[in-house]
Amino acid sequence: MTDPTKDVTGRSSPSSRTISLPKPRLSSDVSVEEALGARRSIRDFENVPISLADISQLLWAAQGITHFDGLRTAPSAGALYPLEAYAVVGIVSDLRAGVYRYRPDGHELERIAEGDRREQLCYAALSQSAVHNAAVVIVLTAVYERTTGKYGQRGNRYVHMEIGHTAENVCLQAITLGLGTVVIGAFEDHRVKTILNLPREQDPLYLVPIGKSLDNKYEASLPRGVRHSVGVKKRKGAV
Repeated sequence: MTDPTKDVTGRSSPSSRTISLPKPRLSSDVSVEEALGARRSIRDFENVPISLADISQLLWAAQGITHFDGLRTAPSAGALYPLEAYAVVGIVSDLRAGVYRYRPDGHELERIAEGDRREQLCYAALSQSAVHNAAVVIVLTAVYERTTGKYGQRGNRYVHMEIGHTAENVCLQAITLGLGTVVIGAFEDHRVKTILNLPREQDPLYLVPIGKSLDNKYEASLPRGVRHSVGVKKRKGAV
């Protein structure tokens, strides 16, 4: 059995609540244009795990640090970075089910809660099955005050722009990994906050379920460099 206090390379984490993530890769066989052309909303997923390396890559795409000054993968007004990323993990290789907060500074996860919370999150998301069936759900939240403190009410608009940048990064990164995803904004905020144990000042803005698609048509539309990694199964078409 894998020791949960160690990462996949076997190095001990600072504590049992902290999990070191594999280093993200900075190149792939899929071009930006191919990823844009293949992006679709996928709501039906296979009941199979994704890898810890996939989680690492997806969270890096969302909010990873790409510069020694702390600049990140998604643009942010004033480089104030009001967003936080959480992973509600169901079935991921070498990672316990639970709720994790992404910490960009160390490219690591902090365990917030134990146990599979996908069913509870699905209920909070008005019973949308994609939330329950995904291998992982990335939840993007915002601390508005980080931006409105400088820009006033206009800062609310900047935060909403930034959440769009970040979610699209995740969607395009999923394509390069041979994964399907959909973005969800319909949910009960207070229930999501409870499930994730969010601080008072954080508001959930987006749920992003991710997993291996059941759709064979979707697989056929993927760039050649990732088609081999997706199983061929049937389901109703995606939008």
